[in-house]
Amino acid sequence: MSKTLTPQDLADTFDAFNRHDVDAVMTHFADDCVFYAVGGDHAYGAKIEGAEAIAKAFSGVWAGMKDAHWDHHSHFVHGDRAVSEWTFSGTGADGMRIEAQGADLFTLRDGKIIVKQALRKSRPPFKA
Repeated sequence: MSKTLTPQDLADTFDAFNRHDVDAVMTHFADDCVFYAVGGDHAYGAKIEGAEAIAKAFSGVWAGMKDAHWDHHSHFVHGDRAVSEWTFSGTGADGMRIEAQGADLFTLRDGKIIVKQALRKSRPPFKA
């Protein structure tokens, strides 16, 4: 019997994002997962493949924005698809701050995330 990812699992993952705990975040990601980041040179943003590369990318966000935080997160799961909605905030080393709503679209397999497609409103940074 295959495991099912639950809304609580996603809430726990976002709580781990807010603690900047990469090991806890990666608990629900498959080894062969793909992450499509909010920014990048392509229409889909940037494509990051594999759990190790994704963990490094998440850690890079926290290193660049020490106060990175996903507030008001909510989650639902339906079969092999899931959605999380959130409000991201963080301040870069340059003192510029981002606050914008966003969502993740997930594809799931056996209780693990195999695709994370991050989408965020385009809002100009402002002085913190």
